[in-house]
Amino acid sequence: MTGHAPTPGADDPLGLRGVVPPTVTAFDADERVDYETTAAHARLVVDGGAHGVFPLGTNGEFPLLSPAERDRVVEAVVEAVGGEVPVIAGVGAPSTVATVRHAEHAESVGADGVVVVTPYYYPLDHDAAVAHYRRVAAAVDLPVYVYHIPSKTGNSLSRATLDALAGIDNLAGLKDSSKDVPWLAQAVDDHPELSFLAGSDSLLFAGLEVGCTGMVSAVANAFPELVVDLYEAYDAGDEARARDLQSTVFAVRRALKRGPYMAGVKTALSLRGFDAGPLRSPLRVMDEGDREALAADLRSLDLL
Repeated sequence: MTGHAPTPGADDPLGLRGVVPPTVTAFDADERVDYETTAAHARLVVDGGAHGVFPLGTNGEFPLLSPAERDRVVEAVVEAVGGEVPVIAGVGAPSTVATVRHAEHAESVGADGVVVVTPYYYPLDHDAAVAHYRRVAAAVDLPVYVYHIPSKTGNSLSRATLDALAGIDNLAGLKDSSKDVPWLAQAVDDHPELSFLAGSDSLLFAGLEVGCTGMVSAVANAFPELVVDLYEAYDAGDEARARDLQSTVFAVRRALKRGPYMAGVKTALSLRGFDAGPLRSPLRVMDEGDREALAADLRSLDLL
């Protein structure tokens, strides 16, 4: 149940709401997947108040994993927190065939829903996008959530394409990381039956204001309590506090973006005493200077 926060769409059987971190994939020193620590990270964010988990999103480094590794990550996270909060597994791939296989596996091991990023590398027109999502949705009985992140996939969805996707029986919602607020606001207005998740830490408060029922927050991977506090303040009707907490999230986001792409979250986790290992090459960790600067920033925000 929600209070002041937007209510999940009627076509979303999971009723996704609140904070759904895109959990990390942990690696050992040789960049082999550490499934036990990957599962432990899902446990960490749930214990921090997260309302769901999203393994194999961008923060989960899914494009750098083999199909077998992706399968085992989903299994590990479902085993760790399944039944406590919704587990919506990332299953997207460049091909429809591979996406369907990942979706079928996620369903077979107990995931509650699947998140399907738009196919990437090759350009995708309206008809191809609709056909892709129809085939994936037909392959499973789970709710399907579209993952819209054109800056990474090279493929954006028009509102007309979303209109067509919304007609798919088990299409339940959309995670939007486009940072295109007018597009998102109009999509929410057009489709109140769907649940929308804000996919950027720069737009958590704004996403709630335009009708998003929840947030997929990278900051929440390292500081779930902070983002949960923001959501709960908003849901309680305390928008002033939610705005203040968004300001803190802005500062954390800036700090995490120091150094190499995506290195901030795992570095912040290690500074909090949780070692998720390195990123998988060609991604790389922060050097010592950036790490020390991040620690100083986080201490100034009273987060360490």
